[in-house]
Amino acid sequence: MLKLSLSLPLPLRLQLSLVVVIGAALLKYEAWEALAAYASIALLWAVLLRVPIPQLTGLLGTELIFLSLVALPLGWERASFLLVRSLVCLLTMNSFLLTLPPHSFGIALKALPVPGGLKQSLLLAGQYLEILLAEVQRMQRAAQLRGLNGPGGWLRYASAAMIGSLYLRSLERAERVYAAMVARGYTGELPVDSRLTAKERLILLVACAITGTLTVASYF
Repeated sequence: MLKLSLSLPLPLRLQLSLVVVIGAALLKYEAWEALAAYASIALLWAVLLRVPIPQLTGLLGTELIFLSLVALPLGWERASFLLVRSLVCLLTMNSFLLTLPPHSFGIALKALPVPGGLKQSLLLAGQYLEILLAEVQRMQRAAQLRGLNGPGGWLRYASAAMIGSLYLRSLERAERVYAAMVARGYTGELPVDSRLTAKERLILLVACAITGTLTVASYF
């Protein structure tokens, strides 16, 4: 079963992730039973995709810090539900993104039923984020070579000047990557076929039925 799940094509993985995220986001407030079911689905999704736990926990922790700053002023009861629901959505999407092969976001995005302009914007944003993360890792390795180990050392190394340098370097590299894409014939569409097969459409339909039932039932 695990091997079968890993053989799912990237477009289907993206659409299944979005189905879970949209279903959880539309849940009725304080529908804890339905939210618990979505949490189980998100955890199962992370296990099946074999997400690297250290990267996942670090990413979720950082994201939840920012979310808590927004949610806590709404009151503890309301904030707790919003935070758990956000955690489910983040767990689902981060599981997909962290197991995405390099430079394959466009392949997963191609089958998504959204306007072409939005696809191109998301594709270029995804490419830029990959470049930005690569530059951050290079700066972290440079800091370690200079003897600045641990989070404190990294924060001392990443001063305001270094953050500005990171932005400029990543932006220049992104422009070079885009120029190389255009030189190779990129016109806003990737030359790949990402149509879902009948079996994959059935899997997606079953997932939509399950999440739709959970979300609609939360209002009764």
